[in-house]
Amino acid sequence: MTTVVPYLLRAYHQWIEDSGLTPHVLVNCTIEGVIVPNSFVQEDKIILNISYGATDSLVIGNDNISFKARFGDRPMSVTVPIIAVLSVYAGENGEGMFFGPKEGSAENETKPNLKLID
Repeated sequence: MTTVVPYLLRAYHQWIEDSGLTPHVLVNCTIEGVIVPNSFVQEDKIILNISYGATDSLVIGNDNISFKARFGDRPMSVTVPIIAVLSVYAGENGEGMFFGPKEGSAENETKPNLKLID
């Protein structure tokens, strides 16, 4: 089954833009296929402004987010696999959605230690 995440990303992006706010995504840069400016990565994460005003050729597809933008006056093509997106939110007020660990990921392999007591 196709993941719901890209559909939610597109919906939140539109809602945030329609509200006159700035959509941002928090990205896990340890995921294979992430292409972002490394000098802006902190603790293996980066926050990207994905507003139409800050990006060129923005595409939020089912597998990737891609766009062109300027970072420190240097143009760059950015690619973020959908599985690397940790959250989408409005920069001004934090309204948005967090995406938890993906099923089958290393983050999800810790199982709860529950005990049945009579």
